Amino acid sequence: MAVRHVLIGRPPESVWNILADERCYARWVPGTSRTEPGDGHWPDVGSSLRYTVRLGPWQLQGRTVVRRCAPNARLELEAHAGRLGTARIGIELLPWGSGTLVIVDEHPLQGLGGSLHAAPSEALLHLRHRSMLSRLARTVEARDGATTEAGRAGWAAA
Repeated sequence: MAVRHVLIGRPPESVWNILADERCYARWVPGTSRTEPGDGHWPDVGSSLRYTVRLGPWQLQGRTVVRRCAPNARLELEAHAGRLGTARIGIELLPWGSGTLVIVDEHPLQGLGGSLHAAPSEALLHLRHRSMLSRLARTVEARDGATTEAGRAGWAAA
């Protein structure tokens, strides 16, 4: 189980706005090159999105399903990565002063990822989470800055 955190200098509502916008998924999830809507309305429980992950010359089609949603507080996802299996990703948002402590907790559920879960794969998850949380922070701060300076429409056009 890989658990990592970051403190983002924006309130939970600003972080949630990014998590709840399926169009932003590829901005903060490393390796994601393309996303498209799946079932339901993201991030309602049971809704999903489809995505493509590129690793060099290889690409993987996947699907992520929302398993739990508590706006401005928690989002739990189940990522389906074909033969690689499934993983549970919990994202918790805790108010911390004027910012948000974001905690990501991920572990494999089924498939190859679950059977190969060991120290090396744990280390890779930590590296991935470091990148993911850094990207999430930049995305939140970029949108929040655009919202305060030029309005949301200006950010969306960028």
